[in-house]
Amino acid sequence: MSTRTKLFVGVAVSLGMVVLGSALRHLHAADLTRFVCYLMVAILASSLKVQLPGIDGTMSVNFLFILLGVVELSLPETLLIGCTATLVQSVWQVRNRLDPVKVLFNVFGMMANASALCYFSYHWLDARIGSNRPILLMAAALVFFLANTLPIAVVIALTENKPIGKVWSECYFWSFPYYLVGAAAVGMVTIINQRAGWQTSLMIAPLIYWAYRSYRLYLERLQAEKERVEVEKRHVEQIASLNMRTIEALALAIEAKDHTTHTHLQRLRTYAVEIAKELGLPADEIEALRAAALLHDIGKLAVPEHIINKPGKLTPEEFEKMKVHPLVGAEILNRVAFPYPVAPIVRSHHERWDGSGYPAGLAGEEIPIGARILAVVDCLDALASDRQYRPAIPLDRARARVKEKAGIWFDPKVVEVLERRFAELENLVRTVDSGFVPSGFSKNLRVEHGLAPATGFEKWAENETDFLTSIASARQEAQAMFELSQDLGNSLSLNETLSVLSVRLRKLVPYNSIALFVNRNGWLIPDLVSGENCRALFSLKIRVGEGLCGWVAENCKPIINGNPLVETGYVADPKNGPLSSALAVPLKGLNGVVGVLALYQSAPDAFTPDHLRILLAVASKVALAVENALKYQQAESSATTDFLTGLPNARSLFVQLAQEVARCKRMKTSLAVMVCDIDGLKKINDSFGHLEGDRLLREFSTRLKEACRGYDYVARIGGDEFVILAPGLTPAAAQEKAKRLNQWANEAGQETCGSSLVGLSVGTAFYPEDSDDIEALLAEADRRMYSVKQAHHAQVHAGQSALSHGTSGT
Repeated sequence: MSTRTKLFVGVAVSLGMVVLGSALRHLHAADLTRFVCYLMVAILASSLKVQLPGIDGTMSVNFLFILLGVVELSLPETLLIGCTATLVQSVWQVRNRLDPVKVLFNVFGMMANASALCYFSYHWLDARIGSNRPILLMAAALVFFLANTLPIAVVIALTENKPIGKVWSECYFWSFPYYLVGAAAVGMVTIINQRAGWQTSLMIAPLIYWAYRSYRLYLERLQAEKERVEVEKRHVEQIASLNMRTIEALALAIEAKDHTTHTHLQRLRTYAVEIAKELGLPADEIEALRAAALLHDIGKLAVPEHIINKPGKLTPEEFEKMKVHPLVGAEILNRVAFPYPVAPIVRSHHERWDGSGYPAGLAGEEIPIGARILAVVDCLDALASDRQYRPAIPLDRARARVKEKAGIWFDPKVVEVLERRFAELENLVRTVDSGFVPSGFSKNLRVEHGLAPATGFEKWAENETDFLTSIASARQEAQAMFELSQDLGNSLSLNETLSVLSVRLRKLVPYNSIALFVNRNGWLIPDLVSGENCRALFSLKIRVGEGLCGWVAENCKPIINGNPLVETGYVADPKNGPLSSALAVPLKGLNGVVGVLALYQSAPDAFTPDHLRILLAVASKVALAVENALKYQQAESSATTDFLTGLPNARSLFVQLAQEVARCKRMKTSLAVMVCDIDGLKKINDSFGHLEGDRLLREFSTRLKEACRGYDYVARIGGDEFVILAPGLTPAAAQEKAKRLNQWANEAGQETCGSSLVGLSVGTAFYPEDSDDIEALLAEADRRMYSVKQAHHAQVHAGQSALSHGTSGT
């Protein structure tokens, strides 16, 4: 309870205690037998209580005896009957754990105060308006009703932060007639008592039990009816929720299959529903269209993914499989059993006004109106959206294309509404924030209607040659492929391998540009680019699964005469013009796809099936050569690179040092060789573990590279030793650099382990002052480093000894 609630309860209980205590001080029973009988019957009535619906409270008929006491007994007797009966009602067969605060509030805060107010109001009115008993009893009942229900309503309102009037009217006002009926019953009893004696009032006990049973049965029926209504309401809500979740789940299944349809679905639904409202469609057909806009492509779950996401034109065989998706979608939605006709819209959304659509070849009004609306808005949004086989076109051009097809592909009335309300619909779209396939669907159907997809079939150039030319070409092709196979195995260098490939392949397949993309951790990186548009192609970085080459790498399938403009990030070179045709094949190695080989031409549909055949024939050899070259490159890098820090190792250092000394001899310049050794690394390993020591080495290596100049050379020669080759560094600058390096080593130790144990000893040798031999230079720098290290150790030991003596003296 809140503080206000506790305060109110305390005041009410205290007031009730004062009222009851004051009255009991004057307790005197004029007729003790009658008082005891009334008290016993009131207690019996309190035990016959009923649970109030909707709240944690009970109700009994002991009010009758309180009102009877108001008329026939004294105030102390009336209060004693009311408080005792209420106490029994509060503790007898309670459902929940007994709460002393609630008992005190019921007895004193409600009953004592209500009984006293009822008694005083009755006798106050009796003294002023005479013996008009019906009016007196009705007024007393009203006062008791208000004094008995308002306090508990106040407590509930303060606890739940609700308006007091609302709580009182909803929870207690309905019981007011019960108090009026009780007042009438008491009036009849008092009349009988005046004529036959008070003993006749005990005959009311059976009437009390009858009232209790009747009211209890009424409340049980009321509760059962309420529970039935709640169950039906929950069932309806569950059905509606299940229906919506089904639609959303199926829509998500489409998105999982076709990665380009999310915004497409949202735009489609908004356009379709608004056009349907404009055309005056019934509510159930609008709801069906709303669901169909989300689910119209659900049948694509039965179409192979490489066909759906193919970044090029479809072959006739691929289009046959694509035409199945409206039928499969209708089959899926028929099993859902929507309460409105969704499946017919999905089945017919690729039909055309002139009958040239699929799957059934319907025409004109034979096509469901929902499918006609969906066909128009689907085409508009498809044209204005990026597709795998072409980039998006502006909305104005897309609208013009749709308008051209009015009366041919589309219902003219639908197109007219779209044209008239386009701006409004587009603004509405901007304001809207917005895989389960049962087995046995008909994936292998053959659809008779539909001659070709709207974008046409995949094409290639055809060369008409005589048989002598064909024989000569075949011999030249065989010779060129043999030379290519021989050359690919002659070098393990990736650059040399790719250069040979670009030269030899041009004799077999003519191209304007060539690019070989290597798969590096899920990204296709161009390692070879040659020919026109080389700058645009070399700047590409393609994620596997995206664009033309990404699709080839993900699906391990070639593409002939694909559109290069669909590559993510590709911008045509204005000097050479855009590339229009792409021939791309996957390079499959022993451990998966190692890359993609792509040839480009500026002419559309420039590559032939023969070109694809040749490229597929050499693809395995190219893949093996590229894979071997990458492995060699990795092994070569591992041989000269320290694995832990990524710095050059000792082997690489000696090669670089020899080159630097030779350069200094020619240029007559100086060279500083700095040998650095980390102090305290062993203590770090012993105290924190070798993993923390390795982390310290990596952190220090990073700081070391950042501290050096761009032309300095940093290497790790083993353990905790590093070497810096610094051309032109003077002795003074070297000394200053050593101090900064020591500071950075200490900071690396603090950041890595939180320890100040780490320091750095640096020894520097100079060419040509100290030596012109690389081994002698390293030896001299190493000797000076150890001198610095011994000096550091002596300084630390002296400091510890001084600290120890000082502690002993103290």
